[in-house]
Amino acid sequence: SGSLSASVLETAPIIMACSSAVKPFSPDEAHRLIHQLQQPAVFLNMTKDWPVLQWTAQHLSQCLKEKLIRFRLGKKEETNDPLFETQCSFVNVTLGQFLRWAEGKEGEEVGVFRDFPKTEYWAYADYKYIAEVFEDQPSKFEDVKWCDFGFEDRGGRESTLWIGTEAANTPCHLDSYGCNLVLQVQGRKRWHLFPPEDTCKLYPTRIPYEESSVFSRVKVLNPDLNRFKDFQGARAHCVTLLPGQVRVTVLNSDVDNEARISEAVTKAVVCAFKTSPSEDNMDDWLNPTEAGVSSHSENMQYLNLALRSVTQKHPSFSSKCLPHLSTKRNYTGHILTPSSPLSPPFGPHLVPVHCQLPFDSTSTTIKACECARKCAKMCRKTEEEMGKPKGAEQGGSVVDLGAEKAGLERDREEENEDVKWVSVSTNDLLDCLVHPEVIKRVTELLIQRHAGDRRTALD
Repeated sequence: SGSLSASVLETAPIIMACSSAVKPFSPDEAHRLIHQLQQPAVFLNMTKDWPVLQWTAQHLSQCLKEKLIRFRLGKKEETNDPLFETQCSFVNVTLGQFLRWAEGKEGEEVGVFRDFPKTEYWAYADYKYIAEVFEDQPSKFEDVKWCDFGFEDRGGRESTLWIGTEAANTPCHLDSYGCNLVLQVQGRKRWHLFPPEDTCKLYPTRIPYEESSVFSRVKVLNPDLNRFKDFQGARAHCVTLLPGQVRVTVLNSDVDNEARISEAVTKAVVCAFKTSPSEDNMDDWLNPTEAGVSSHSENMQYLNLALRSVTQKHPSFSSKCLPHLSTKRNYTGHILTPSSPLSPPFGPHLVPVHCQLPFDSTSTTIKACECARKCAKMCRKTEEEMGKPKGAEQGGSVVDLGAEKAGLERDREEENEDVKWVSVSTNDLLDCLVHPEVIKRVTELLIQRHAGDRRTALD
């Protein structure tokens, strides 16, 4: 299943990336488990012999030397609003300069970081493609062994790198499509995950626009419950990822294909609205991660390609229904019947990410339930058995294998017993039009219409 997610670094610099001779699961078993999971989970003891576990921030600094990496900086301040990338500063520095800045050094030795006091800012470099970072060191691609999870055609070349300081965080967001595996290499990173059915309670928005990312208007760690009352009903699944552990979330392949149609529709609508000048349409709406604004013609080509992909894979489905979900199998490979529910072998090597208790409206903390404490205890025990990597308390790294506004907000203010009308902005209208539930229905109608036209042509 997919999930909305927000992440926070709990220690200083962190890096993420995506065989002991005997592993708890074979590649085939791990692959089947990943595609039958109904909730996020963490694999343990699957990566002990991966060379990428040596990729500490210090090691990467030595490998990359003077290569410049783009970092995002955000202010350490208590607010009720998420800090989107359009509101952040960006700098290009070497990893050496980043590490010295993270250690509290100042002046010329930290480069352009000198303009950002470490006491006031956090920083991270997000999801840098290893194929680009190590373009002149292709042997590094072999350090990432996703084949141990049954992804024979995936390795370092298809993975990304994430490096950040303590307190660095990303806004809660939904990844529209793709299988997502994250390996923690150094340090710790805490994830706040929400099930897809809680999307409306997260108040989704597509501004700023980033392909395949639906952002939340709620700051998960410090929510404004007066503005976002429904967030109290959202079910957070929290987990702190430790070195050597792999977190996985996955979308069903048919849902994935359908999501690409939805994303194409969203992109066409957002670009059409936001490229039309008006007095209330002058905001910085395009995320810095996007290369630029595509034309309407290009967006329609993208939509037709996505539609063609679905109808070619399911040439005979009825115009009154969507494609059937792919056949589910248990971890032994046997086809599941309605009477044989999915039951992954959770235990010391595969830990589910459990749901927390409901949000406490009297506090800005999310209480952990007993099962989550057991999960954390099991993770700590595994960490002790593995041995904590040197420098883990100073930072970490992550390698990632991957592809995370409800209604019209009306602010009413009573003044002398009269109701003051607040006009609807372009963004208000746009958020309603590209709301995930609306886009889902548009996707269904497009598939039905396209299937009907295709059958007529064949007849």
